[in-house]
Amino acid sequence: MVTKKDETKVKETLVETPETKKEDQTILTPLEDYIKTASYLGTKVITPTMRKYVYRRRLDGLSILNTLLVDKKLAEGIDFIKQFKPNEWTLVCKREAGWRGAKMFSELTGVRTFTKKYPSGVLTNTILEDFIETKMIFVCDPWLDKNALADARKVRIPVVGLCDTNNHTANIDVVMIGNNKSNKSMGLFFWLMSREYMKAHNIDKPLPSLEDFVGEKLVLEEPRKKRMAREKKESELKTGESAIEEKMRAIAEKADEAVKDDQGEEEKESVSVAEAPEQGV
Repeated sequence: MVTKKDETKVKETLVETPETKKEDQTILTPLEDYIKTASYLGTKVITPTMRKYVYRRRLDGLSILNTLLVDKKLAEGIDFIKQFKPNEWTLVCKREAGWRGAKMFSELTGVRTFTKKYPSGVLTNTILEDFIETKMIFVCDPWLDKNALADARKVRIPVVGLCDTNNHTANIDVVMIGNNKSNKSMGLFFWLMSREYMKAHNIDKPLPSLEDFVGEKLVLEEPRKKRMAREKKESELKTGESAIEEKMRAIAEKADEAVKDDQGEEEKESVSVAEAPEQGV
């Protein structure tokens, strides 16, 4: 259950002030990165084991994860992963949204990675040609990557899982939380993992930008309420300006008509004087 204290912490981080406490700040990356990638956005389904990480629900029913906890759990998971050398653990990502980031992470670090389809039994059946031994496995979605999770439990190796609000965490040893259904959020997670893992293992390679991992340009969207208020104000200003212009146009047209009427009267008087008969003396 999310406490009032947790809610207060999230509200305070949304508006940065000089008085912001250290414990109310993100560890891995600025809060704006989590907002731009919607890493805190969950699903309409909330499992009992994920409820403690949820801050609130939106009006459309989607859940909102506590961004501070997203950052904290990611940092804890990365610290655990850093204990293993690249050839000692395996990454599994069946969800297409994570393929780009997973492949880039694998190319940078040399960690064995399975995308698209995980070959079931590859950890347990020694007679398979592609049988492998690994000390730890990372799954990007415990539900989609359930075959890899099941194999890991059979051979009793630790499992790190990236869990959304609809995931069950019972068989996950190290839980990392966040939106695991978006290429933006998955790109951010793999970018952070790459950066920290490469530093820990002294991998001397240039780290691509966050947008390279995401695959598109990231923009910090204006909050909906603020945007609607701004658009309403701009609309009212335009309406007011249009009304003033219309009023000035009407005044100008009226003035033009008055001038034309005066000119017409003057012309009539001139004609009358010219046509008048001469008076004798």
